[in-house]
Amino acid sequence: MTIDRVLEERITRAIIKNTMLDWIGLSDVDVVIVGAGPSGMTAARYLAEKGFRVVVFERRLSFGGGIGGGGMLFHKVVVDESALPILKDFNIRFARDEEEDLYVIDASELMAKLASEAIDAGAKIINGVQVEDVIYRPNPIRIEGVVIQWSAVIISGLHVDPIFVRSRAVVDATGHDAEVLQIVARKIPEAGFTIHGEKSAYSELSEKVVVEKTGRVIPGLYVAGMSVAALHGLPRMGPIFSSMLLSGRKVAEAIINDLKF
Repeated sequence: MTIDRVLEERITRAIIKNTMLDWIGLSDVDVVIVGAGPSGMTAARYLAEKGFRVVVFERRLSFGGGIGGGGMLFHKVVVDESALPILKDFNIRFARDEEEDLYVIDASELMAKLASEAIDAGAKIINGVQVEDVIYRPNPIRIEGVVIQWSAVIISGLHVDPIFVRSRAVVDATGHDAEVLQIVARKIPEAGFTIHGEKSAYSELSEKVVVEKTGRVIPGLYVAGMSVAALHGLPRMGPIFSSMLLSGRKVAEAIINDLKF
């Protein structure tokens, strides 16, 4: 009985002690990425490998965003040739569909290897955490971090005060709803932008313009992935992920350029 009780106490102490050590370090980072989908995890890897302290907050208890469902629950997704260098960077296997001139990937492999490479590069992915607000400073306007809460607390409807994470850059990679941008547009009108909402599907156009529009929105706030479509009123593209990967890489490049050590 004594041995069992001691083991259980050690388990609890090890989890709490090491989690708290992580959270102390996460209170002030270089980059907060909101959303562990394809663009967010791609950005996390490219930033972390350059030495930036990166944390990805995902409100669900799993990473991958829209990848996991494939196309209508079929377990494949596709990219075009433009994304092949990123697939190779992440050691993601693909097959060429000669007839369709597309490259086919298992959805589960894409999810797993995006996450694995980001983590191996030094990024932290924390599931079950939702961004409910941002930290800002006026004159000139700048986003300086996020206000976070456990997703379970928000789902339960409890009133529990959140905590803060300071950062030099915040990336909205939350997908179709552009959750961080929605907060800023609603609560800080002097930020000066409007969320137009994404348009219906036009895959070829969307794959191009989402990448073109990826980048800084206002100082300290960046946008990647489908949040770009929501911000600028661009069409959606469905289960082709070239632009999601390219957008993640592009936003990382923009942040690296802006936050030079």
